[in-house]
Amino acid sequence: MRKRKTALTYLERLKALQEATLDHSPSIGHEIRNLEQMPSLDVRVKKILGILDHPRRPIGNMLFFVMYDIESNKVRYNVVKYLQRKGCTRIQKSIFLADLSSEAYQSIRNDLSEIQSLYDNHDSIIICPISTDLLQNMKIIGQNIDIDIIMKSRNTLFF
Repeated sequence: MRKRKTALTYLERLKALQEATLDHSPSIGHEIRNLEQMPSLDVRVKKILGILDHPRRPIGNMLFFVMYDIESNKVRYNVVKYLQRKGCTRIQKSIFLADLSSEAYQSIRNDLSEIQSLYDNHDSIIICPISTDLLQNMKIIGQNIDIDIIMKSRNTLFF
């Protein structure tokens, strides 16, 4: 009778890749996706601000940004997929926003630290907690988005 294999965790898979020379290993059955498939800035902003408007935000959740500069396409792809599975929202090509429990925050922090230590690199990953007040004061510079309408903070003038 054949012994069943247990599924590898994300970190175990990355360690196996690292042991098999991560930089020179062949593609893992997928190609790097085109970032043009990312939702529009307007959709991403509405999703971000929806976090703040959610009537029942769990007590104990914390808001935080994850920002990275990762050279390897393969590592970057895996980090993106990992953050998305964990429930983070991609707001820029290399910036995610999360509204997760403190335990999930610690888990992400620990996992990303371990990923960083797996191979020789010049990468950087920043995890930055943020308050809802600071997030509500966010200003968007660039594409024309009416942030006041999205934030529902438009002033009404009566005559």
